[in-house]
Amino acid sequence: MDLGTDSRRLAIEIIATLVHLKRAMADLILRPAGIPEDLIAANLYRRDGATGRSLSKREMAPSLLDTIEKRNDGEVVTRRLIEIAAQWSSFHLADDEFAARAVVQKARELLGTLELMEAREREAREATRRDEIARMEKERAELFRKQSELLLMMFDDLSQSSDHQRRGYLLQDLLNRLFDLYEIPVVNAFFRNSGGEQIDGAFKLDGWHYLVECRWRDRLADIRAVDGLLGQVSRSGKQTMGVYLSVNGWSDHVPGLLKQNPDKVVLLLEGYALRCALARQIDWKDYLTAAVAHLNVRAEPHLSTSEYLASGG
Repeated sequence: MDLGTDSRRLAIEIIATLVHLKRAMADLILRPAGIPEDLIAANLYRRDGATGRSLSKREMAPSLLDTIEKRNDGEVVTRRLIEIAAQWSSFHLADDEFAARAVVQKARELLGTLELMEAREREAREATRRDEIARMEKERAELFRKQSELLLMMFDDLSQSSDHQRRGYLLQDLLNRLFDLYEIPVVNAFFRNSGGEQIDGAFKLDGWHYLVECRWRDRLADIRAVDGLLGQVSRSGKQTMGVYLSVNGWSDHVPGLLKQNPDKVVLLLEGYALRCALARQIDWKDYLTAAVAHLNVRAEPHLSTSEYLASGG
């Protein structure tokens, strides 16, 4: 079935059959179908060039449709003509009521066919879109896996390094790459306050800014090291918190002393949580969100990986 040809033929029948008087046909069919006024005026009372007689509706309809098609809106107008005819009930306006009813029946059948085909096309497009999304998600997951594995290898290699200065420097780079992997905006190390203060790095999560300090030393971090980060946070805007990452942990008194501070603004992160994120055992963004909630609700600066996993993370 050539639906384009069938639609055009039916559009001609609609113009020619449903309404006997041309002026009424223009008001009830042509204008509601979206045919421009200049085309209606040019075609409605068009005359034969040889005889001078006024063309019938059936004679002038093909020329009208040809002109509309050249304006690139022929399909839209033809479809609207069919929709108008499918809902038509004013059969008393036709010269031949039975012919008009037959045209309306054809319009309803063809409209049903068109809508069925359009539904199938939409379904096919949606299936194609779903397949494309699935393919992109698969590629993204594979890229995520490969990058995570590379970062994990980097972390494990650093853990064997005896160059502590290099290890600390590369830890910040590794952490930034992990944030990039989870599409968390990061800011690399920078100086502020006229160069008098160095910030190891920062990131933004859920509208809050976090200053980051990283340490990978053999001895445990003490409260004096964490106090430096507290000072940086206190000199920042009010929507700022701190993250202190100590790969080898901190002394037992650090969490308790942080809890004594009226401003609960520093999270403690350990190397094990970082490695679990690199090994894809935990979701890094979700873990950070849970750690912030743990601090805000329970006033605990550290959320262990085991606690996080036990809570369903």
